Amino acid sequence: MGTKKESPEKRRNQILDAAMDVFARRGFHKARMDDIVRESGLSKGAIYWYFKSKDAIIAAILDRIFSREQKALKEALAAEGSVAGRLEELVRRSARHTLSLRFSIPLMFEFYALAARHEQVRAALQRYYAAYRADLARLVQEGVDSGEFAPVDADKMALAIIAEFEGLILLWVVDPTKVNLEEDALRGLRLIIGRAQRERATNRTCEEDE
Repeated sequence: MGTKKESPEKRRNQILDAAMDVFARRGFHKARMDDIVRESGLSKGAIYWYFKSKDAIIAAILDRIFSREQKALKEALAAEGSVAGRLEELVRRSARHTLSLRFSIPLMFEFYALAARHEQVRAALQRYYAAYRADLARLVQEGVDSGEFAPVDADKMALAIIAEFEGLILLWVVDPTKVNLEEDALRGLRLIIGRAQRERATNRTCEEDE
């Protein structure tokens, strides 16, 4: 009997797993394709069959990391229930996803540093954040339209939610003993949501007094 052939998707993931380990250890600039070949246990020809360059691997890793977050947000948009509840579930999932990538977090900061001088990486990050912010703003706007939130600027509120979570990740990386990522992210989100809800209550009181 012949050996079972690995699926292209499994091979691709094997290469990306190896590349993430290599990049996390050595950084993007010091890492070489030969390092990824050794880490993956595959031949150089197999690596180049799937990825023509180190830049192509970097782009694929970016897509892998961010596509899961984008999928979670799409599911929040399609779900039922209050917008506040869906935002909280989204933050929980994002925090748990980040924690599951604990050993790859240094790689994320490599991406941000690389974006300052690498046009393709910067463009990829810009596309991701623009799409994520737009979808998040749609969810916030749903809360505004339903009367759950005050008539806030949905785009600005989306930006505040993203900034709060990304900032917490940075603080968590610097000192994980001082940050409980899931709990603190939820606390920050509730502060942002609470302001929108308080403004709604204030506006309603003013209308009743007129």
